Amino acid sequence: MQSGRLDSVQPRNGDWGPAYVIQGATSDIGLLTLRPGDSMTNHIHHHCDESFIVTEGEATLWVSCTAEYQLSVGDVYRCPPSEMHYFINNSDQLFKMVFIKSPASPGDTINLPWQPGEPAPEVPAPLTANN
Repeated sequence: MQSGRLDSVQPRNGDWGPAYVIQGATSDIGLLTLRPGDSMTNHIHHHCDESFIVTEGEATLWVSCTAEYQLSVGDVYRCPPSEMHYFINNSDQLFKMVFIKSPASPGDTINLPWQPGEPAPEVPAPLTANN
């Protein structure tokens, strides 16, 4: 068994960004923290689902650069493989959410820089044994 605490991890960028709480053979669990005005780069994962559980604050989730969702405490969302997702905290409060990637797939994050109002970036095809 593995265990961890959400309040014991250090975000990647100091006081904001993702932080892994548990990394395992079958899933990764972490905490994303966004300060007011922060965003998490638009990205995809070709080989894993990513689920989200909002634990604090409010933010906007953009899916596939077209669908906009307002997130608040208690909301749960899931993006299947190859579905782009982008988070931005337009509120004046801290935003936190648990993320779960399953199956664990290290190196599967593909950043596709994008901002609302821009054309959607082209999604690269997943790598296969032939390429």
